[in-house]
Amino acid sequence: MITVPDESGIVPFLRAGPPPDRTRHEGWKRWQDQRDKFIPAPRLSLEEYAALSPRRRALHDLHRTATHVNLGLLETPMSAKVTKLMRGRLRNNALNFEPGTRDGLMVSGGGYLGKTETACDAAATFEALWRDLHRQLLPGPIPGTRDLFVPVAYCRTPVRATPKGLCAAILDFYAAPHPKTLHGMVRQVADSIRVHHTTALLLDDVTRLRLHREDDQDTLDLIRELMDLNVTLVLIGVDIPNSGLLRGGRPDPRTGQWILPPVKPGQTFNPGAATQTERRFDLVDLDPFDYDSPKGIKAWLDHLAGIEDRLRLLQARPGMLTEGAMPEYLFRRTGGIVGLLRRLIEDGCTEAIDSQAEELTVDLLAGIPIRLGNLADRDPTAGEIPEIPEDIAVPAPAPRPRRKGRNTVFDDRGERPAADA
Repeated sequence: MITVPDESGIVPFLRAGPPPDRTRHEGWKRWQDQRDKFIPAPRLSLEEYAALSPRRRALHDLHRTATHVNLGLLETPMSAKVTKLMRGRLRNNALNFEPGTRDGLMVSGGGYLGKTETACDAAATFEALWRDLHRQLLPGPIPGTRDLFVPVAYCRTPVRATPKGLCAAILDFYAAPHPKTLHGMVRQVADSIRVHHTTALLLDDVTRLRLHREDDQDTLDLIRELMDLNVTLVLIGVDIPNSGLLRGGRPDPRTGQWILPPVKPGQTFNPGAATQTERRFDLVDLDPFDYDSPKGIKAWLDHLAGIEDRLRLLQARPGMLTEGAMPEYLFRRTGGIVGLLRRLIEDGCTEAIDSQAEELTVDLLAGIPIRLGNLADRDPTAGEIPEIPEDIAVPAPAPRPRRKGRNTVFDDRGERPAADA
């Protein structure tokens, strides 16, 4: 990548091919390697931009657009809480060499709040640390052979979940074969996790499970059994407390953890399990921003300032997103949901470049609907698509302060007329 497009015809900031598929090991590793490599467009003044050739201006506009749609993961107070808990849990469980189940973690929140990206980023940071330790303590991979060391596995719960479907999703991450029987698939999952030395298994979209269906109940039982494999289970879903996944569980008043009962004898998918222990999960919520307290407002303004610093509009100015009526307007348009805010800012920047306005204003954003694009991979019935605020009025411009009249008491009005002398 380069910072300024040249005349060679190469556009290095464009991505070649489709985005990485994190539900496959190769895609997960490619995403992990590339997630911090994007170089944003340089900041140019109007004069510097005007001095570019037409072709370089077009390439710079393209680079600016790529910058606006690749803002990266901005930490919020809510995501920092999730990240701290998750990194600590993954590290502690990985260093626990005693047999038995590992305490899991549930990451809950509404749609488009960044649950998946926050959890994946925390897992990728842990994996980088764990791989570094692995390279120091164990010999490296043999050239020409496949890397068997996979500390983190990520998969998504199928929309129509069954135990076989979940096993298939996990096995697809490892590119492992699919046995014909359910117990064969479960054994293959256990073997894959053990052989690849996987210490963390991320299961996304778990609230797609509908516990009034027998297949979904069996799938949830299988998820609980996976904890017997000495792997840290991280479940990610929308509004987990009200989804039914915690049915039968109870919160521990001392630790705050949710304790889930074991699978009933005779229903286990892991006949080799030595014990039937209770499953423990920490539940952490990733909430939207709030605008009801000074602390919440400050966090919102800090987030907007972070976004503002990454924009590449030629007329951008300090306070473009954080001053006047803009912060409250953005909150009302998005409800404090980071995913909706990001989409609005992306489309707003595109319009600002196309219209040559080169700045974001309330009037410009008022004409841009929030469209969420392709939703084929999201389940609306599981709450994965948030409600978008509509009919948000454009705030009236603040009245300009009246200019205070000048005090004329001591003005010299000239000589008094002779008749008044």
